[in-house]
Amino acid sequence: MGSQFGCLDRIANVSIKVIYLRYIASVSFGKDSLAMLLKIIETNKPLDEVIFYDTGMEFSCIYKIRNKVVQMLKPLNIKYTELRPEESFLYSMFERKIKYRYKPGYHYGYSWCGGKCRWQTGFKLKAIKRYKDSIDDDVIDYVGIAFDEPHRFERACGEGRTLPLVEWKMTEEDCLNYCRQRGWYWYELSGKEKN
Repeated sequence: MGSQFGCLDRIANVSIKVIYLRYIASVSFGKDSLAMLLKIIETNKPLDEVIFYDTGMEFSCIYKIRNKVVQMLKPLNIKYTELRPEESFLYSMFERKIKYRYKPGYHYGYSWCGGKCRWQTGFKLKAIKRYKDSIDDDVIDYVGIAFDEPHRFERACGEGRTLPLVEWKMTEEDCLNYCRQRGWYWYELSGKEKN
């Protein structure tokens, strides 16, 4: 027996999936990503979660800023998630067996990070992608790339990523000043000082 509204019988058998957007800020606690996070919070942009990829070898000032930010996030009900590499930083740097790219044979370890040698960045991006893929909701990922880093824009966009610092036209210098004006500094301890 059909309903007097005909189409209701067909609609009753359709399952509807509600899609939520989850807003995540990928933060390293350097000047750019911290400025992005602070401004997102100050301007009341949607933010559900902050993600930090901890290599295990960050400078002590990064961990101090992280600890301060985590305390700041709690009363705002913003989730904090820390991701880590599958292998230790030092193992990957010195011991991991790696096939040469352009000649036969192997070498051990990726060596020092920095400049064009950014192997840890690849690990970080893969870990963040795996984490985002594990979330049932659609994700908008805020990434802290400054307005004066156009060479990074194309690679950073896509897959739900957005660049708020570019939207706000904040340069690296602007980000540093923005953080400093709000009392955030990156002081490293000498070997003689204690935490």
